[in-house]
Amino acid sequence: MTKMHHCGWCRRPVELRGGRGRPKRFCSQRCRQWNWVAQNRANELELGEGELVMARRELDMLHDALYVLACAVDDTERDLVETKDDPRELRRIVQWLLDSARPLRDYEVSAPS
Repeated sequence: MTKMHHCGWCRRPVELRGGRGRPKRFCSQRCRQWNWVAQNRANELELGEGELVMARRELDMLHDALYVLACAVDDTERDLVETKDDPRELRRIVQWLLDSARPLRDYEVSAPS
């Protein structure tokens, strides 16, 4: 069984491999670099470990995607109560939920400009 953890920057799954050396903390050199830049910038701004700076546009995009997902969950719960066991209707409901969840699954925090 392969052990997994998450990239220190983008949070994607990273496979933990046994053997020599330090465990891999990042999924790519790009993520390692952006983490280094972010740590240096946080030190300059004297941010605490649990604090971060995020662009308003990024935060708004996340809130919008969460709102769409919340509405899809509400719609799905309601539709499942109202729907008879029609496979086509159940497939449509699941597809709507998946379509609403994908933007969050695929979301990447953009690099600072």
